[in-house]
Amino acid sequence: MAPATAKGAVVFTDIVGFTEFTAVCGDEEAVALLTKQERVVRSALPEGARIVKDLGDGLLLWFPDAAPAVETCLDLQERFESDPDESLAPLWVRMGLHWGTPARRGDDLVGHDVNVAARIVDVAGPGELLVSDAAKARIADDKEDELCFEELGPVVMKGLTEPVRLFRARREATQKLAGKSRATSL
Repeated sequence: MAPATAKGAVVFTDIVGFTEFTAVCGDEEAVALLTKQERVVRSALPEGARIVKDLGDGLLLWFPDAAPAVETCLDLQERFESDPDESLAPLWVRMGLHWGTPARRGDDLVGHDVNVAARIVDVAGPGELLVSDAAKARIADDKEDELCFEELGPVVMKGLTEPVRLFRARREATQKLAGKSRATSL
């Protein structure tokens, strides 16, 4: 019998430099930073999306649609950078997003598509959202005025037999202000 599946967008978040932050600032500050990440994420999730699980200094998220997933991730990046909690260090989070049909195992998601999203987040830089070609293809043309995707090309990633075409996702207005000519809209 085939496992139950959950077609949608799989997102991994990862706090950049968390191990060093913990070593320098201590466990109490590390827990506060993790709490901040979870609070910001929970407040931003649209209906139908959820935190699948906590992964230490990152989270596994699931969204039923790709466009709200990208929009939420971009909103999260802005919230992480502008959160008013001055007592903590800035929260630099990288994110990887992939569209697929992961297998369900209770409340958890597993399988190839989850693994792809996990590898994508490993490629992302601080404050960056990287999106697979499969996720980008699921975003409707009516979002072209709002979202911009800069192609990074096919990227070979550990454990994957084929390279994955990746795109750096940004808001269109951000791209125009930054003068990124390599960016392409949908």
